[in-house]
Amino acid sequence: MSKTKKINPNSGEEHKSSTGLRPVRLNEINQVHIWLLQAIDESPFYNEEFKQFEKSRLSKSYLLQLFNHNPAHIMLMLDNEQPCGFMVSGPELGTIWLYWSYLLPTHRKGLLAMSAMRAFISHWNNGNFHKIATYTKDGNRPAEMIMKRVGYRHICTLEKHIFGEDYHLYELPLNKVSEGYDKGISSSRLSRLKLKIRHALGLS
Repeated sequence: MSKTKKINPNSGEEHKSSTGLRPVRLNEINQVHIWLLQAIDESPFYNEEFKQFEKSRLSKSYLLQLFNHNPAHIMLMLDNEQPCGFMVSGPELGTIWLYWSYLLPTHRKGLLAMSAMRAFISHWNNGNFHKIATYTKDGNRPAEMIMKRVGYRHICTLEKHIFGEDYHLYELPLNKVSEGYDKGISSSRLSRLKLKIRHALGLS
């Protein structure tokens, strides 16, 4: 089994050798799911109806499907080689959707979030996708500042878009050169069975 290579951002002074971003391992998905629920519950930008929907949608089973499709859809942020946050994304017909990005409160001083976002962009600028897309809500200034600094554009504001609330759509263009398109995430019974077997055996 090949070793997982850590992905490092090309960010000059904002990068330290002991920080970076890497795909999750199978035995780390449970911790990411715990952090994901924490991120959703603690967010001041979403109403309770959305939070309940999001926790149901991004279940541990769905994270396993993302992992089965490509472990890089669940990235761990690293500080001094220790996981301290995550980024969850998914493919949709030529677009990478960044669903959630979360850094533990104890690691939010400094430039780790910026470095992780740059590493995320560098990884997915691999010739297979047209763009990265993500939503934000009004008032989420930290997220907006990071996205603008790394090159995202505010495409539009979608009024009453999800549960009657407005959302901002941000996109960052990538360079797709490969032929064909992904078909999203497979949720076949066979792939779910394979994941259950791997999880039972403790394989990463």
